[in-house]
Amino acid sequence: MTTSFDPSIPFARAAHSSANPLGIHAGVWVNDWSPTSARAAIEASARAGFDLIEIPLPDASGAAAATAGSDLTRALLDDSGIDAVVSLALGLDTDINTADPAVSARGEQRLLDAVAFASKIGAHYVGGVTFSAMTKYAHPAAEATLANWLAVLTRVAAAAHEAEVRIGIEYVNRYESNLLNTAAQTAAFIDELQERGAANVLLHIDTYHANIEELCQADAVRDAGQLLGYLHIAESHRGRLGTGTIDWNGLFVALAASGYKGPLTFESFSSDIISPATVTISACGGTSGTIRPKWHSTPRRSCGSISPHPLTVPPLPGPLPVMP
Repeated sequence: MTTSFDPSIPFARAAHSSANPLGIHAGVWVNDWSPTSARAAIEASARAGFDLIEIPLPDASGAAAATAGSDLTRALLDDSGIDAVVSLALGLDTDINTADPAVSARGEQRLLDAVAFASKIGAHYVGGVTFSAMTKYAHPAAEATLANWLAVLTRVAAAAHEAEVRIGIEYVNRYESNLLNTAAQTAAFIDELQERGAANVLLHIDTYHANIEELCQADAVRDAGQLLGYLHIAESHRGRLGTGTIDWNGLFVALAASGYKGPLTFESFSSDIISPATVTISACGGTSGTIRPKWHSTPRRSCGSISPHPLTVPPLPGPLPVMP
């Protein structure tokens, strides 16, 4: 693999003409990738004006995952004129942060399946939790498991290079993983991969996770530096942008200063966050996102709103004692 490989994500449709293409996660529209869901999600994304759609790798294995709906997906993307990227998160049965050769082999194959699926639909990016299972381990990573995930990702990156696909490493918050939790940690890991010749590996920031782990969003952008290749735009509560605590001004000032040229993809997993006007454009005529418990449909209040169930604090029995 040569180190002259251009790490920026190439696009051939609507995203090609934008320095910062606007994307949307398919989970906003649908919760699977059946032919009906694929059509609904792609057509709704195009009609809403997005440049690209992020498609989770279909839930299959081996050759089935690489080809599951790929012909239809590519045709729908061509017809709609939008681009696509592919994402996934490894699980405990496909973990590459392991010394178990069978589990590691399944994880490596899952990553290769994602690369093959991306190539078949004309996508050039596979990102997400590609470095380990999305889980919080009960023990520190051992040298042997670290060596394994470096070796696996080096091989996957080499295969992806041949398909002109970039691999993204998305760090997540400490409650979902305790391996990579900051942009600085992820950049150091990617540096090790680059030393092994993997020049097509990018750093993927998700503002939801960064909001938990970083001092500020701007720090994450600065620590990522020129490795930053993909950005998940998500509010602190995964709801509508601007209704949470994310410092959007600080983020975009830092992105402009860094010269970031890459996608800005809105990630959520429910159609409840879509405005009624946007929902009406969905080809399926309604919401079809992830099913959530009934209390998730309760409207969010702004931070300054008064709770309908205020906490009643009983009076103290007397003055507080004076500490010596």
